[in-house]
Amino acid sequence: MFVPLHDQNPLKYIRFPWATRAIVVINVLIFLFYQRGGNADAEAASVMSFGLIPSTLTGVHIRTPGVFHAPEYLTFITSSFLHGDIWHLTGNMLFLWVFGDNVEDAVGHYRFILFYFLCAIGGGLAHVAVAPGSDLALIGASSSVAGVIAAYFLLHPRVKIWILLLFRIPLRLRTIWVLGFWILLQIYNFLFGPPGEISWAAHLGGLVTGGLLILVMRRRGVPLLAREEPELIAAEPVI
Repeated sequence: MFVPLHDQNPLKYIRFPWATRAIVVINVLIFLFYQRGGNADAEAASVMSFGLIPSTLTGVHIRTPGVFHAPEYLTFITSSFLHGDIWHLTGNMLFLWVFGDNVEDAVGHYRFILFYFLCAIGGGLAHVAVAPGSDLALIGASSSVAGVIAAYFLLHPRVKIWILLLFRIPLRLRTIWVLGFWILLQIYNFLFGPPGEISWAAHLGGLVTGGLLILVMRRRGVPLLAREEPELIAAEPVI
């Protein structure tokens, strides 16, 4: 796999992507202070309280009596702020940090927050649809991040991105190759991959949701499949 490092894609409509940065900070703080940096007992308690569990959402089972938990419908959102370990958190936040700012630029600060949560809901619904009786909790920002990736792919397919291929080889490639490969990998794993801890259905749900939302939520005049080279264009001043 690969790690995204940087994209040379200046912002055009906003000065600073505070919504993206705030979401990253909140995720990190929740992991460090609520989940206690991966402590097993704290992690299990947080999952039981705020994770998205298909069987309890659909009424097949109920959560452990006497344990506080969020209303089932809110777990579509609360689950997106929980992560299984530091690597789960780091991967999601790195993708969000690199690609989220330009999506926020294209839709606006507050619409980006709505976009992010709707992608979480879309991924959660896909997960529940595939395994409605599952007792395994869905946690993590992967659905929302997948939505951001889909939006970025549709907005900036020609932008060049610095990545670490296989976590060690620096390369600079266009979005269409980097994120196109990532998207195809999610589809392949959903169709042919063995069962595991990753919900490929949630990834696809987030991808589809993000791809559809960017069609209607982007600012007027923001093109899809832009053909310009954004790294050569200076950011426009915003008054």
